[in-house]
Amino acid sequence: MEATAGPKALTEAYQGGEADSFSLVLGGPLFQLLRKAHLEGDALELVHRRTIASVLLTWFPLLVLSALNTTGGSVGMISFLRDIEAHARFLAALPILIAAELLVHVRIRPLVHRFIEWRIVLPEDVPIFRKAIESVLKMRNSVSVEVALLATVYTVGLLVWNGRTELGLVTWYALPGSRWNLTLAGYWYVFVSLPVFQFILLRWYMRLVIWFRFLWQVNRIKLNLVPTHPDRCAGLSFIGKSSYAYAPVLFAQGTILAGIVADRVLFRGEALPSFKFQIAGFIVFFVSVVLGPLLMFTPRMAQTRRKGLADYGLFAERYVECFDQKWIHGSVPEPELLGTGDIQSLADLGNSYQIVREMRVVPFGLQDISRLTIATAAPLSPLLLTIFSFEELIMRLVNVVF
Repeated sequence: MEATAGPKALTEAYQGGEADSFSLVLGGPLFQLLRKAHLEGDALELVHRRTIASVLLTWFPLLVLSALNTTGGSVGMISFLRDIEAHARFLAALPILIAAELLVHVRIRPLVHRFIEWRIVLPEDVPIFRKAIESVLKMRNSVSVEVALLATVYTVGLLVWNGRTELGLVTWYALPGSRWNLTLAGYWYVFVSLPVFQFILLRWYMRLVIWFRFLWQVNRIKLNLVPTHPDRCAGLSFIGKSSYAYAPVLFAQGTILAGIVADRVLFRGEALPSFKFQIAGFIVFFVSVVLGPLLMFTPRMAQTRRKGLADYGLFAERYVECFDQKWIHGSVPEPELLGTGDIQSLADLGNSYQIVREMRVVPFGLQDISRLTIATAAPLSPLLLTIFSFEELIMRLVNVVF
Protein backbone atom coordinates (compact mmCIF):
# COMPACT_ATOMS: atom_id res chain seq x y z
CA MET A 1 0.00 0.00 0.00
CA GLU A 2 2.79 2.37 0.85
CA ALA A 3 4.42 1.82 -2.53
CA THR A 4 1.28 2.98 -4.36
CA ALA A 5 0.51 5.96 -2.14
CA GLY A 6 0.79 9.40 -3.69
CA PRO A 7 2.87 12.30 -2.34
CA LYS A 8 -0.11 13.79 -0.47
CA ALA A 9 -0.95 10.49 1.19
CA LEU A 10 2.65 9.99 2.22
CA THR A 11 2.77 13.45 3.78
CA GLU A 12 -0.46 12.88 5.70
CA ALA A 13 0.79 9.50 6.92
CA TYR A 14 3.96 11.11 8.14
CA GLN A 15 2.16 13.90 9.98
CA GLY A 16 -0.14 11.46 11.73
CA GLY A 17 2.39 8.80 12.60
CA GLU A 18 6.16 8.97 12.95
CA ALA A 19 6.29 12.71 13.66
CA ASP A 20 4.00 12.36 16.66
CA SER A 21 6.19 9.62 18.10
CA PHE A 22 9.44 11.49 17.48
CA SER A 23 11.18 12.47 20.68
CA LEU A 24 14.79 12.36 21.77
CA VAL A 25 13.86 11.79 25.42
CA LEU A 26 10.53 9.96 25.44
CA GLY A 27 11.87 6.42 25.50
CA GLY A 28 14.63 4.09 26.55
CA PRO A 29 15.02 1.59 29.43
CA LEU A 30 15.41 4.25 32.12
CA PHE A 31 12.28 6.03 30.90
CA GLN A 32 10.30 2.80 31.16
CA LEU A 33 11.74 2.09 34.61
CA LEU A 34 10.79 5.55 35.88
CA ARG A 35 7.27 5.11 34.50
CA LYS A 36 6.83 1.88 36.44
CA ALA A 37 8.13 3.62 39.56
CA HIS A 38 5.53 6.40 39.03
CA LEU A 39 8.28 8.99 38.69
CA GLU A 40 7.53 9.73 35.05
CA GLY A 41 4.40 10.18 32.98
CA ASP A 42 3.72 9.26 29.38
CA ALA A 43 4.68 12.80 28.29
CA LEU A 44 7.47 13.49 30.80
CA GLU A 45 5.18 14.73 33.55
CA LEU A 46 6.13 14.54 37.25
CA VAL A 47 9.38 16.46 36.84
CA HIS A 48 9.18 17.51 40.48
CA ARG A 49 9.08 13.86 41.59
CA ARG A 50 12.16 12.97 39.58
CA THR A 51 13.98 16.02 40.88
CA ILE A 52 13.21 15.21 44.50
CA ALA A 53 14.13 11.55 43.94
CA SER A 54 17.48 12.52 42.42
CA VAL A 55 18.33 14.74 45.40
CA LEU A 56 17.28 12.03 47.87
CA LEU A 57 19.44 9.50 46.04
CA THR A 58 22.58 11.54 45.41
CA TRP A 59 22.80 14.46 47.86
CA PHE A 60 20.80 13.64 50.99
CA PRO A 61 22.68 10.38 51.86
CA LEU A 62 25.95 12.31 51.62
CA LEU A 63 24.62 14.88 54.08
CA VAL A 64 23.57 12.21 56.57
CA LEU A 65 26.62 9.95 56.21
CA SER A 66 29.10 12.84 56.36
CA ALA A 67 27.40 14.09 59.54
CA LEU A 68 27.88 10.68 61.12
CA ASN A 69 31.59 10.81 60.30
CA THR A 70 32.31 14.30 61.66
CA THR A 71 33.54 13.12 65.03
CA GLY A 72 36.97 13.74 66.45
CA GLY A 73 37.87 16.18 63.67
CA SER A 74 38.41 13.37 61.18
CA VAL A 75 36.91 15.27 58.28
CA GLY A 76 39.47 18.03 58.45
CA MET A 77 39.28 21.30 56.54
CA ILE A 78 36.58 20.61 53.93
CA SER A 79 33.25 19.47 55.31
CA PHE A 80 30.39 18.37 53.11
CA LEU A 81 28.42 21.55 53.75
CA ARG A 82 31.37 23.61 52.51
CA ASP A 83 31.96 21.52 49.39
CA ILE A 84 30.54 23.82 46.71
CA GLU A 85 31.35 21.39 43.91
CA ALA A 86 29.15 18.66 45.41
CA HIS A 87 26.23 21.03 45.93
CA ALA A 88 26.58 22.50 42.45
CA ARG A 89 26.64 19.02 40.97
CA PHE A 90 23.77 17.37 42.86
CA LEU A 91 21.52 20.29 43.89
CA ALA A 92 21.81 22.43 40.74
CA ALA A 93 23.23 20.66 37.67
CA LEU A 94 21.43 17.32 38.15
CA PRO A 95 17.93 18.82 38.62
CA ILE A 96 18.56 21.08 35.60
CA LEU A 97 19.51 18.09 33.46
CA ILE A 98 16.34 16.30 34.53
CA ALA A 99 14.08 19.31 33.89
CA ALA A 100 15.75 19.91 30.50
CA GLU A 101 14.18 16.72 29.17
CA LEU A 102 10.75 18.34 29.03
CA LEU A 103 12.11 21.42 27.24
CA VAL A 104 13.91 19.37 24.61
CA HIS A 105 10.85 17.19 24.12
CA VAL A 106 8.58 20.20 23.57
CA ARG A 107 10.96 22.20 21.35
CA ILE A 108 12.55 19.52 19.16
CA ARG A 109 9.43 17.59 18.14
CA PRO A 110 7.83 20.47 16.13
CA LEU A 111 11.06 20.96 14.20
CA VAL A 112 10.66 17.54 12.64
CA HIS A 113 7.22 18.59 11.34
CA ARG A 114 8.78 21.71 9.87
CA PHE A 115 10.85 19.77 7.35
CA ILE A 116 7.56 18.67 5.79
CA GLU A 117 5.44 21.77 6.44
CA TRP A 118 8.01 24.05 4.79
CA ARG A 119 8.51 21.52 1.95
CA ILE A 120 12.21 21.29 2.69
CA VAL A 121 11.69 17.54 2.35
CA LEU A 122 9.48 17.05 -0.68
CA PRO A 123 6.60 14.54 -0.58
CA GLU A 124 8.40 12.03 -2.80
CA ASP A 125 11.24 11.87 -0.23
CA VAL A 126 8.96 11.36 2.78
CA PRO A 127 9.62 7.56 2.88
CA ILE A 128 13.35 8.21 3.27
CA PHE A 129 12.59 10.79 5.93
CA ARG A 130 10.45 8.27 7.81
CA LYS A 131 13.30 5.76 7.77
CA ALA A 132 15.55 8.39 9.39
CA ILE A 133 12.99 8.86 12.16
CA GLU A 134 12.68 5.11 12.67
CA SER A 135 16.45 4.87 13.00
CA VAL A 136 16.43 7.60 15.66
CA LEU A 137 13.69 5.90 17.67
CA LYS A 138 15.48 2.55 17.49
CA MET A 139 18.72 4.02 18.83
CA ARG A 140 16.88 6.01 21.51
CA ASN A 141 15.11 2.88 22.78
CA SER A 142 18.21 0.68 22.64
CA VAL A 143 18.88 -1.30 25.81
CA SER A 144 22.48 -2.01 24.77
CA VAL A 145 23.24 1.72 24.46
CA GLU A 146 22.16 2.52 28.01
CA VAL A 147 23.92 -0.58 29.35
CA ALA A 148 27.09 0.62 27.62
CA LEU A 149 26.69 4.04 29.25
CA LEU A 150 26.31 2.40 32.65
CA ALA A 151 29.40 0.26 32.06
CA THR A 152 31.34 3.37 31.03
CA VAL A 153 30.35 5.11 34.25
CA TYR A 154 31.66 2.27 36.44
CA THR A 155 34.89 1.81 34.50
CA VAL A 156 36.11 4.96 32.79
CA GLY A 157 34.22 7.17 35.23
CA LEU A 158 35.94 5.64 38.26
CA LEU A 159 39.34 5.80 36.58
CA VAL A 160 38.86 9.48 35.76
CA TRP A 161 37.81 10.23 39.32
CA ASN A 162 40.80 8.35 40.73
CA GLY A 163 43.21 10.12 38.40
CA ARG A 164 41.97 13.66 38.81
CA THR A 165 43.99 16.24 40.73
CA GLU A 166 42.95 16.48 44.36
CA LEU A 167 42.68 19.67 46.33
CA GLY A 168 45.54 18.55 48.53
CA LEU A 169 43.35 18.70 51.62
CA VAL A 170 41.48 16.22 53.78
CA THR A 171 37.85 16.09 52.68
CA TRP A 172 34.57 14.69 53.94
CA TYR A 173 34.78 11.74 51.50
CA ALA A 174 38.44 10.66 51.81
CA LEU A 175 40.82 10.28 54.73
CA PRO A 176 44.57 10.92 54.55
CA GLY A 177 46.81 8.31 52.97
CA SER A 178 45.04 7.27 49.75
CA ARG A 179 42.29 8.33 47.40
CA TRP A 180 40.55 5.03 48.11
CA ASN A 181 40.75 5.47 51.88
CA LEU A 182 37.14 6.56 51.79
CA THR A 183 34.71 7.48 54.51
CA LEU A 184 31.25 5.94 54.57
CA ALA A 185 29.95 9.05 52.81
CA GLY A 186 32.85 8.71 50.35
CA TYR A 187 31.75 5.22 49.30
CA TRP A 188 28.24 6.46 48.58
CA TYR A 189 29.70 9.45 46.74
CA VAL A 190 32.01 7.38 44.53
CA PHE A 191 29.79 4.37 43.84
CA VAL A 192 26.28 5.86 43.85
CA SER A 193 26.05 9.66 43.61
CA LEU A 194 28.75 10.26 41.00
CA PRO A 195 27.74 7.31 38.78
CA VAL A 196 24.09 8.46 38.79
CA PHE A 197 25.14 11.97 37.81
CA GLN A 198 27.60 10.77 35.17
CA PHE A 199 25.01 8.42 33.68
CA ILE A 200 22.45 11.23 33.31
CA LEU A 201 25.12 13.46 31.75
CA LEU A 202 26.34 10.78 29.33
CA ARG A 203 22.74 10.11 28.41
CA TRP A 204 22.46 13.73 27.30
CA TYR A 205 25.61 13.37 25.20
CA MET A 206 24.05 10.28 23.61
CA ARG A 207 20.92 12.28 22.77
CA LEU A 208 23.00 14.94 21.08
CA VAL A 209 24.68 12.22 19.02
CA ILE A 210 21.27 10.82 18.07
CA TRP A 211 19.98 14.27 17.04
CA PHE A 212 23.00 15.03 14.90
CA ARG A 213 22.84 11.57 13.36
CA PHE A 214 19.22 12.28 12.40
CA LEU A 215 20.18 15.63 10.85
CA TRP A 216 23.02 13.93 8.97
CA GLN A 217 20.54 11.43 7.51
CA VAL A 218 18.18 14.26 6.57
CA ASN A 219 21.05 16.14 4.94
CA ARG A 220 21.61 13.17 2.64
CA ILE A 221 18.11 13.68 1.21
CA LYS A 222 17.72 16.04 -1.74
CA LEU A 223 16.48 19.05 0.22
CA ASN A 224 14.35 21.75 -1.36
CA LEU A 225 16.34 24.84 -0.32
CA VAL A 226 15.26 28.30 -1.50
CA PRO A 227 18.05 30.91 -1.63
CA THR A 228 15.60 33.84 -1.34
CA HIS A 229 14.07 32.59 1.90
CA PRO A 230 13.84 35.59 4.27
CA ASP A 231 15.60 33.71 7.10
CA ARG A 232 18.86 34.17 5.12
CA CYS A 233 19.54 30.43 5.56
CA ALA A 234 17.58 29.01 2.60
CA GLY A 235 14.86 27.94 5.07
CA LEU A 236 17.13 26.08 7.52
CA SER A 237 17.46 28.70 10.27
CA PHE A 238 15.09 26.70 12.49
CA ILE A 239 17.79 24.05 12.78
CA GLY A 240 20.12 26.60 14.36
CA LYS A 241 17.31 27.81 16.64
CA SER A 242 16.84 24.22 17.81
CA SER A 243 20.12 24.61 19.70
CA TYR A 244 18.30 26.79 22.25
CA ALA A 245 16.64 23.63 23.55
CA TYR A 246 20.06 22.46 24.76
CA ALA A 247 20.82 25.70 26.63
CA PRO A 248 19.89 24.12 30.00
CA VAL A 249 22.39 21.32 29.35
CA LEU A 250 25.11 23.92 28.71
CA PHE A 251 23.97 25.82 31.83
CA ALA A 252 24.39 22.61 33.84
CA GLN A 253 27.88 22.14 32.41
CA GLY A 254 28.75 25.70 33.43
CA THR A 255 27.39 24.99 36.91
CA ILE A 256 29.71 21.99 37.28
CA LEU A 257 32.72 24.04 36.25
CA ALA A 258 31.69 26.86 38.59
CA GLY A 259 31.64 24.43 41.51
CA ILE A 260 35.07 23.04 40.67
CA VAL A 261 36.63 26.49 40.27
CA ALA A 262 34.94 27.77 43.44
CA ASP A 263 36.45 24.95 45.51
CA ARG A 264 39.92 25.69 44.19
CA VAL A 265 39.62 29.42 44.73
CA LEU A 266 38.23 29.09 48.26
CA PHE A 267 40.21 26.09 49.55
CA ARG A 268 43.50 26.26 47.66
CA GLY A 269 43.75 30.01 47.46
CA GLU A 270 44.06 30.07 43.66
CA ALA A 271 43.06 33.29 41.92
CA LEU A 272 40.07 33.31 39.61
CA PRO A 273 42.00 35.02 36.74
CA SER A 274 44.33 32.00 36.61
CA PHE A 275 41.38 29.98 35.24
CA LYS A 276 40.49 32.42 32.46
CA PHE A 277 41.93 30.31 29.65
CA GLN A 278 40.34 27.12 30.98
CA ILE A 279 36.98 28.85 31.33
CA ALA A 280 37.18 30.37 27.84
CA GLY A 281 38.19 27.04 26.34
CA PHE A 282 35.38 25.30 28.21
CA ILE A 283 32.77 27.71 26.85
CA VAL A 284 34.08 27.54 23.29
CA PHE A 285 34.19 23.74 23.42
CA PHE A 286 30.61 23.18 24.58
CA VAL A 287 29.12 25.82 22.31
CA SER A 288 31.00 24.16 19.45
CA VAL A 289 29.64 20.76 20.49
CA VAL A 290 26.08 22.03 20.03
CA LEU A 291 26.57 24.19 16.91
CA GLY A 292 29.60 22.65 15.22
CA PRO A 293 27.86 19.55 13.82
CA LEU A 294 25.36 21.81 12.05
CA LEU A 295 28.17 22.69 9.66
CA MET A 296 27.23 19.45 7.88
CA PHE A 297 24.68 21.58 6.00
CA THR A 298 27.32 24.09 4.85
CA PRO A 299 28.27 22.42 1.53
CA ARG A 300 24.64 22.17 0.45
CA MET A 301 23.82 25.71 1.59
CA ALA A 302 26.89 27.07 -0.20
CA GLN A 303 25.85 25.25 -3.37
CA THR A 304 22.34 26.70 -3.03
CA ARG A 305 23.77 30.20 -2.64
CA ARG A 306 26.04 29.85 -5.68
CA LYS A 307 23.21 28.51 -7.81
CA GLY A 308 20.89 31.24 -6.53
CA LEU A 309 23.37 33.97 -7.41
CA ALA A 310 23.80 32.51 -10.88
CA ASP A 311 20.05 32.02 -11.51
CA TYR A 312 18.94 35.34 -10.10
CA GLY A 313 21.87 37.09 -11.73
CA LEU A 314 20.85 35.75 -15.13
CA PHE A 315 17.23 36.64 -14.54
CA ALA A 316 18.20 40.13 -13.34
CA GLU A 317 20.36 40.65 -16.43
CA ARG A 318 17.48 39.78 -18.75
CA TYR A 319 15.02 41.94 -16.83
CA VAL A 320 17.35 44.94 -16.63
CA GLU A 321 18.11 44.68 -20.34
CA CYS A 322 14.41 44.68 -21.19
CA PHE A 323 13.78 47.50 -18.73
CA ASP A 324 16.57 49.56 -20.25
CA GLN A 325 15.35 49.01 -23.80
CA LYS A 326 11.77 49.89 -22.87
CA TRP A 327 12.14 52.82 -20.50
CA ILE A 328 15.53 54.36 -21.30
CA HIS A 329 16.07 53.80 -25.01
CA GLY A 330 12.49 53.22 -25.99
CA SER A 331 9.83 55.74 -26.87
CA VAL A 332 7.36 55.28 -24.03
CA PRO A 333 4.73 58.06 -23.75
CA GLU A 334 5.29 60.25 -20.71
CA PRO A 335 1.89 59.55 -19.10
CA GLU A 336 2.84 55.86 -18.79
CA LEU A 337 5.88 56.75 -16.66
CA LEU A 338 3.57 57.42 -13.72
CA GLY A 339 2.11 54.45 -11.88
CA THR A 340 4.00 51.78 -13.78
CA GLY A 341 4.79 48.57 -11.91
CA ASP A 342 8.02 47.95 -13.82
CA ILE A 343 10.05 50.19 -11.51
CA GLN A 344 8.67 48.51 -8.39
CA SER A 345 9.41 45.11 -9.92
CA LEU A 346 12.98 46.26 -10.56
CA ALA A 347 13.31 47.25 -6.91
CA ASP A 348 11.81 43.92 -5.76
CA LEU A 349 14.24 42.08 -8.01
CA GLY A 350 17.13 43.98 -6.44
CA ASN A 351 15.89 43.05 -2.96
CA SER A 352 15.63 39.38 -3.92
CA TYR A 353 19.15 39.38 -5.30
CA GLN A 354 20.40 41.09 -2.13
CA ILE A 355 18.80 38.36 0.00
CA VAL A 356 20.64 35.72 -2.00
CA ARG A 357 23.93 37.62 -1.59
CA GLU A 358 23.37 37.88 2.17
CA MET A 359 22.42 34.24 2.55
CA ARG A 360 24.55 32.49 5.17
CA VAL A 361 26.17 29.15 4.48
CA VAL A 362 25.63 27.94 8.05
CA PRO A 363 22.18 27.43 9.64
CA PHE A 364 22.96 29.65 12.63
CA GLY A 365 24.09 33.19 13.31
CA LEU A 366 25.93 35.32 15.84
CA GLN A 367 22.77 35.64 17.93
CA ASP A 368 22.59 31.86 18.33
CA ILE A 369 26.26 31.70 19.31
CA SER A 370 25.93 34.54 21.83
CA ARG A 371 22.85 33.06 23.51
CA LEU A 372 24.48 29.67 23.99
CA THR A 373 27.65 31.37 25.23
CA ILE A 374 25.65 33.31 27.82
CA ALA A 375 23.84 30.14 28.92
CA THR A 376 27.17 28.37 29.46
CA ALA A 377 28.93 31.27 31.16
CA ALA A 378 26.04 32.47 33.37
CA PRO A 379 26.70 30.01 36.26
CA LEU A 380 30.30 31.24 36.40
CA SER A 381 29.34 34.87 36.99
CA PRO A 382 28.97 34.54 40.81
CA LEU A 383 32.68 33.68 40.92
CA LEU A 384 33.38 37.33 40.13
CA LEU A 385 32.45 38.06 43.75
CA THR A 386 35.78 36.47 44.73
CA ILE A 387 37.48 39.41 42.97
CA PHE A 388 35.04 42.29 43.32
CA SER A 389 32.67 43.35 46.05
CA PHE A 390 28.98 43.14 45.26
CA GLU A 391 28.67 46.93 44.89
CA GLU A 392 31.74 47.14 42.65
CA LEU A 393 30.47 44.29 40.50
CA ILE A 394 27.09 46.00 40.04
CA MET A 395 28.78 49.26 39.08
CA ARG A 396 30.97 47.50 36.49
CA LEU A 397 27.93 45.78 34.98
CA VAL A 398 26.07 49.09 34.82
CA ASN A 399 29.04 50.71 33.05
CA VAL A 400 29.14 47.86 30.53
CA VAL A 401 25.39 48.05 29.80
CA PHE A 402 25.13 51.83 29.65
